[in-house]
Amino acid sequence: MKKQLQIRLEKSLYETLLQHADHADQSVQETIVEALGLMLRDYYIDDSHETSRFTFIDLFAGIGGMRIAFEKQGGKCVFSSEWDKYCQQTYFSNFLEKPYGDITQIEEDHIPNHDILVAGFPCQPFSIAGVSKKKSLGRQTGFLDETQGTLFFDIVRILDRKRPKAFLLENVKNLKSHDKGNTWKVIIKALHELNYLTFDSILDGQQYVPQHRERIYIVGFDRERYGDDIDFGFELNTPKEKPRLKEILQDEVDSKYTLSDKLWQYLQDYAAKHRAKGNGFGYGLAEPDKATRTLSARYYKDGSEILIPQEGKNPRRLTPRECARLQGFSDNFKIVVSDTQAYKQFGNSVVVPLVTEIAENIVTKLEDLESQGKHDRRAV
Repeated sequence: MKKQLQIRLEKSLYETLLQHADHADQSVQETIVEALGLMLRDYYIDDSHETSRFTFIDLFAGIGGMRIAFEKQGGKCVFSSEWDKYCQQTYFSNFLEKPYGDITQIEEDHIPNHDILVAGFPCQPFSIAGVSKKKSLGRQTGFLDETQGTLFFDIVRILDRKRPKAFLLENVKNLKSHDKGNTWKVIIKALHELNYLTFDSILDGQQYVPQHRERIYIVGFDRERYGDDIDFGFELNTPKEKPRLKEILQDEVDSKYTLSDKLWQYLQDYAAKHRAKGNGFGYGLAEPDKATRTLSARYYKDGSEILIPQEGKNPRRLTPRECARLQGFSDNFKIVVSDTQAYKQFGNSVVVPLVTEIAENIVTKLEDLESQGKHDRRAV
């Protein structure tokens, strides 16, 4: 429950707050809350990197699922970026830190040095028009040319300038086939031209949460530091038994999550129409002892991909808290936005315990490489 606080400000300070709020496209109240949060964070949290196992940055941060995973491995987040204002609100409420906005407007030199770059970047096609023109004129092209105009370009330029020891990138599982394979080809070529050794794997989150969620993960290590003799694998510690949907469902759920008669009838008619055409489109009634379909950012529309059966009445949507649990977020994670925004946020997020295991493998490998004395290659 929110509390109200009245404060008196000098005119000059108030005018400064107004200017800052206008520049940040937020209210004065949001500006003050943000400032107080930063003050408390600096007071209670030791900002020294000496006590941390490693440092990392969180790009395309969303609501911080990747951050949680790497913090659990002893990491210190030294920079975060996320443009969506509602994600920024959730991120701030949970980490007392508002991510920087549009990464395309942030200079590389403004980003702190870090050990690991972490990013769940959007999947976009790469335009080959400019590259083809340069080649026709006999000019050399490189990773900066081929990735220009996409958000992956911003990952590339930061890797090029800051040269972290390692990185973890996450994307949808069909990244390799996107744009007839061209997207994947450009991504891997760019990372290799940057002199990073890469490893990739498609992993399903249902070993950790009751949700079928396949994503591709790309891990890279700096060849300039460690050379080519790096053995990295995605063998992860997994629970002995797969979690079941009924384990994350709430006991008492508001009736507003039950589908209306009109919507339920529409979903049934829609599914019947596509079945008649031989298509598999339709709603999904989840089974309590199994994993659900993949939670998507469109879940807020009708919840059709994951519906919970209810005895004697229409099925219901998952609640935002159940969506959080479905992605492996703890119940301590604060949900401070509307249901619509929460559904979008969790639908776009990662399976936290899965990423936590990948993070452990990355950090362990880096420590092994450092202990073997492979960190001096750039000076050779």
